[in-house]
Amino acid sequence: MSRRKVEKILVIKLSALGDFVLALTAMKRIREAHRKAHITLLTTPPFEALAKICPYFNAVETDGRPENFGQWMALRSRIRHAGYDRVYDLQTSAHSNRLFQTLRPKPPAWSGIAFGCSLPHKNPLRNSMHTLERQADQLMYAGIWPDAPTEPGTAPSPDLSWIWKNQPAERPVAGGVKPRPYVMFVPGGSAHRPEKRWPVQKYGELARILYSKGFDIVIIGGPQETELAHAIQREVPRARDLTGRTDFARIAMLGARAALAVGNDTGPLHLAAAAGAPTVVLFSSASDPALSAPRGKVAVLRAERLSDLAVATVAQRGQSLIGAKAGAT
Repeated sequence: MSRRKVEKILVIKLSALGDFVLALTAMKRIREAHRKAHITLLTTPPFEALAKICPYFNAVETDGRPENFGQWMALRSRIRHAGYDRVYDLQTSAHSNRLFQTLRPKPPAWSGIAFGCSLPHKNPLRNSMHTLERQADQLMYAGIWPDAPTEPGTAPSPDLSWIWKNQPAERPVAGGVKPRPYVMFVPGGSAHRPEKRWPVQKYGELARILYSKGFDIVIIGGPQETELAHAIQREVPRARDLTGRTDFARIAMLGARAALAVGNDTGPLHLAAAAGAPTVVLFSSASDPALSAPRGKVAVLRAERLSDLAVATVAQRGQSLIGAKAGAT
């Protein structure tokens, strides 16, 4: 099927936040390759609001993770009835592969790794590639990114400019005091992966160091991470607790204006980095930065156990990034 005849497209990206942010590069390329097509995103409820303001999609559906037979059949029926010319599976998981199999015997043209799909990503090295290069390579195999940058570190970072380009400019307050620059902390992460969290006591020590050097501290996370924010505030009482009070777009806006972001390998830090914040991301042996680290002005610090990562090391790396940003402005 020629690209000109691809009029209805389904893009699948279900989770998680960091992976969703990284997939925005591929999503942008899909839109650029099919400028006149009607593109629907199949995702899950947490990403609905962000996806609906994203310029790459005409429609957003959030029932991408059916939990019972009836829901699976309803999703299959809707996809069949929609008559998609092509599906770009950016999830490439057992779940999305199962969805492909439910659409037999006449599934739409499908880019992914599902057995029997018409546009398979056949690169045997795909599982050792960073998400950005892997998805660029997938789209090259699908024929819409012939010159895809697939060498490590070469794919473009996600573009979040669409989030704030229509935001009204902030007006300076006459006679107001110039606000202090701020550092964004992202001390949380998956509750079932505590090994991916730097100890909150160390965030408190880092907050004291940065606050003494003239930086405010802004703490980001879900409502379940408010206790972490309170622990940091015990060290720096004037640190601002925004846990549970920011949607994804707001996190990106805060990241765009931050002097620095520091955090664990978790979704909100991906948003901050993609928005342009100089970022220090902390990895334990539980995950591999070569496969999933945020991109941008990013420094990766890694330790077998994050509790062994010294506060002084993080502070030094963060201050070098702040200095580099100041030198570039």
